[in-house]
Amino acid sequence: MTTAVEAAERSLLWSHDVLGLAAVADSAGAVRLGAAGQDWNTLLPLVEVTVTGHGRTWSGERFIDTAVGGRLAHRSHETVRDGDGQRTTFRLADPVTGLGAVITLRTRPGAGFLRSQVRLVNEGGAPLRLESVSSLALGGIGDAVGALDGLTLHWADNDWLAECRWRHSPFRDHIVSLNRPAHGHEGRGCFERYSQGSWSTGRHLPMAGLTDRAGRAWLWQIESSAGWRYETGEREGAAYVALFGPDDAHHQWHRTLAPGEEFTTVPAVLVAARAGGLDAAFGELTAYRRRIRRVHPDHTALPVIYNDYMNTLMGDPTTDKLLPLVEAAGAAGAEVFVVDAGWYDDDGQGWWDAVGAWDASGRRFPGGIQRVLDAIRSHGMTPGLWLEPEVVGVRSPLARTLPPEAFFRRGGVRVSEHGRHHLDLRHPAARAHLDRVVDRLVDDWGVGYLKLDYNVNIGPGTENGAESAGAGLLGHHRAHLDWLGSLLDRHPGLVLENCASGGLRMDYAQLAVVQLQSTSDQQDPLRCPPIAAASATAATPEQAAVWACPQPDFGPDEIAFALTGALTARVQLSGFLDRMSPEQFDLVRSAVSVHKALRAEIPRSLPFWPLGLPAWEDTWIASGLRGRAATWLALWRRAPAADAGAGAARPRERYGADDGTRAVPLSHLRGVPLRPTVLHPAASDATLAWDAAAGRLTVTLPRPGTAVLLHLAAEPPAGGDER
Repeated sequence: MTTAVEAAERSLLWSHDVLGLAAVADSAGAVRLGAAGQDWNTLLPLVEVTVTGHGRTWSGERFIDTAVGGRLAHRSHETVRDGDGQRTTFRLADPVTGLGAVITLRTRPGAGFLRSQVRLVNEGGAPLRLESVSSLALGGIGDAVGALDGLTLHWADNDWLAECRWRHSPFRDHIVSLNRPAHGHEGRGCFERYSQGSWSTGRHLPMAGLTDRAGRAWLWQIESSAGWRYETGEREGAAYVALFGPDDAHHQWHRTLAPGEEFTTVPAVLVAARAGGLDAAFGELTAYRRRIRRVHPDHTALPVIYNDYMNTLMGDPTTDKLLPLVEAAGAAGAEVFVVDAGWYDDDGQGWWDAVGAWDASGRRFPGGIQRVLDAIRSHGMTPGLWLEPEVVGVRSPLARTLPPEAFFRRGGVRVSEHGRHHLDLRHPAARAHLDRVVDRLVDDWGVGYLKLDYNVNIGPGTENGAESAGAGLLGHHRAHLDWLGSLLDRHPGLVLENCASGGLRMDYAQLAVVQLQSTSDQQDPLRCPPIAAASATAATPEQAAVWACPQPDFGPDEIAFALTGALTARVQLSGFLDRMSPEQFDLVRSAVSVHKALRAEIPRSLPFWPLGLPAWEDTWIASGLRGRAATWLALWRRAPAADAGAGAARPRERYGADDGTRAVPLSHLRGVPLRPTVLHPAASDATLAWDAAAGRLTVTLPRPGTAVLLHLAAEPPAGGDER
């Protein structure tokens, strides 16, 4: 414990009232960060750095307690205005190695976020080999005796077709109590999650959080398309959080700094809410994400997208197949039509391992693809194309004509994965090739939307000379982000969708630049609701592209069910609309009209989950948008496990027997005399009952496999049906 004398020798350098954080220095110049008012020993150094030859002072699985981090001493600090925000810069130095550290903290007065980035400079006379560097590290979470017993840990697993699967468990399930006073040391373990290879979200989302029983919440995000890792654990009776980019142990990343050289970490952010739990913290994170991303008109226009892939052409487009879909999509209200995979040159062996030149297939489009693109424009839509720019098929002529240095290599051998080589966009030939491709598609073909996919995990990265594979991956991804920005500089109206086999590279390094994120490739409508409902945890609602794939063999309930998840996000419509009956088509067109009527509110609204973040097998799922004057709530009722058909999702019921009625708590509307309205589907037998005093909406959906979108306001919207 800290004595009164020791406390008196420490000085407050910086604080953040909303987050409840403070940076404190001791008499020797060490600076630590954490919860304001907490004991010095619970806090962490401003940056934790593992340098070869200068490891940790307490060995284990944790990347804190580093020798260099503990030695870094205060040189100076300053706080200045940064637009409408605030930037605080700390300058520290290690007297042993000569390593200098510049820690930049960004926030905004009154906002509940803190963004941190670290720049290291070798000011000594000998090379220094970095093995890990924190972007943000802080301690002191939990300020009461036994507070760790009341903490809940939240994290998100991610996988192909199963994105945004949030899980939670008591903090003590992972960080057990060890009786620290009896042993004289902290534990050696922690709870950690990290990326593997070039799919930044192939295993987990780069974010997690803690909540306590008082409704406080801390949520963090690492902004890296290359490697990342976070850890949380116990330090002197409080919780700590440390956020990292790539490291040597997990990502084959190390970086040698010669004297005078420097390295800058990936950014990381912490948001906090003093009340309201995860919903309030995600509201802060949503506002932060809107703040940091590149400004683009798509974020407010929110055009409806039709894409020919999902459950439709599946990579086999031709002129004859596309023209009826173009006409139907335009009639349904789509404003962008995307020709997905397969439009380019191929041969009898297929296109998968021959991509790279991105020329239209003469076999698929006799007379040229312009006929299709012109038809899209004639129906009032913007033409879009699918592209996988970072790969070149092993059978592509580009694999032989581009220089070897333009590709990922390890051990001097060009890397190959699933029939593809990987471009290194730091090489001028690779970048020039892609510039020519995109400029041709946009300037010559009139394409206004590009879906940029990424379907291979290329492994730890590329070794360019003496660099480590992980350093090569980080270097490529930084060049990739710069290239994306340059496209938008040259073509300001171009819209870029980020995709990686759905949501396998769903991070805010990417999403701060591009306009949309493909949230999944899931094709089973019964398995889509938990992904759609949780998509706003990974991207702002106006950036989350959610598939809506109604089919001509669907009944009215199934069509409504398939469309519901997209209506409060970005509608990515698909399906054989041209084969539908007039009655079926009217259901689709009506849903699109509902979305268009509310979409202006989406970029101004914050997401919430009144039944909690959905579990993969939940029967009832709810997600909402909380606007300034109204609330929109999507509700799904899936079949209980005993009723699920072969191949269908097998949801479990968290709330007891499912009798078709669910009470949905809406605490932010308690006391408001609402008239709840069903917006979608146009004909619904749902019944709604609002208890204003309790802040509770009781919803009855008589049949499983149904879904509704509700509008909650003091007065129903024009044309709405009160039930």
